[in-house]
Amino acid sequence: MSVFLPLIFLLTAASGTAVVLVRDPNRQIFAICANGLVLTILFTALQAPDVALSELAVGAAAVPLLFLVALMAVRAGKVERENGKGGDS
Repeated sequence: MSVFLPLIFLLTAASGTAVVLVRDPNRQIFAICANGLVLTILFTALQAPDVALSELAVGAAAVPLLFLVALMAVRAGKVERENGKGGDS
């Protein structure tokens, strides 16, 4: 366990850095999901199963799904405005 925990910490740092450095919104959503999964593994290794399950539900599933839906809605609105169907212009 003494070698496993520092590797998980490094993986956590790498996944968090990837979330910040990725520029494409689609890839950033997947990076957020991967970060949630890595944090779930970290919390499991630290023997916090309740926090790990919460992170799995929220950080790896709910938040990326909400971001994906919001991104799709923004892109759909942009297409409608470009086609002249928007009501604001």
